[in-house]
Amino acid sequence: MVWDWLCLGVGAKGGVLRKLVLGGNQIVCLGGKQDQGRGDMNDAKNLEYVGELVNEPILFRAAIAAIDGENSQDPKRIGEEGYELYFSKVLFDWVLKLEKTPSEALLLATRSQHICRWHSPRLDYPEGRVGYLKWRSDLKTFHAEKSGEVLKIAGYGEDILDRVRDLNLKRNLKSDPECQVLEDALCLVFLEKQFAKFREKTDEAKMVDILRKSWAKMSEVGRAAALELPMGEDELRLVKAALAG
Repeated sequence: MVWDWLCLGVGAKGGVLRKLVLGGNQIVCLGGKQDQGRGDMNDAKNLEYVGELVNEPILFRAAIAAIDGENSQDPKRIGEEGYELYFSKVLFDWVLKLEKTPSEALLLATRSQHICRWHSPRLDYPEGRVGYLKWRSDLKTFHAEKSGEVLKIAGYGEDILDRVRDLNLKRNLKSDPECQVLEDALCLVFLEKQFAKFREKTDEAKMVDILRKSWAKMSEVGRAAALELPMGEDELRLVKAALAG
């Protein structure tokens, strides 16, 4: 893969604009510092917008409220919100940026993707790759089952429940466009909100491997969005190392 970073000057947000050259294609992105909040995310407006897309707006809003109610109990906090509640809104926002007319099932799967995640902490599993993979596998099943319970109580039928379950379990990732949108959004949430802090406590070689694997899971649309994210110098260096491999 042929690529390079070229300095273009100072951008509107005070970061350094760079041009990434990938296989002859040039994409401009902003290399600034990551921050915790994205100013253009407005969850109330997002919910108002999608209310016009779903078949039963009242049922949908009740289900979202129930999911949010579960995630609001997360003992880990970001400001006054539960950690998983906050990140479910960020993920929801990214899905809407990637897909302007998402299905009702995709929206519900997005909001419930990590529902009650704190109930299954990593520390409950053995250290090492085997323990990690077992934890991740069990987590997907737990999220799928928990979201199904909440949506069934809210009043959704089996068709929606089955579809949400498939999306939460990431079945048919490469052949299911909606599953790919969800995967892209998850990777973008990590890169935008969690990458900077995560790399501080992660071995550099391991971090590069994580980035490389994340990139492989993303679509071209997701990759283009990733290249527009603001990043610090250290993060850009690691991304460069990952994409050069």
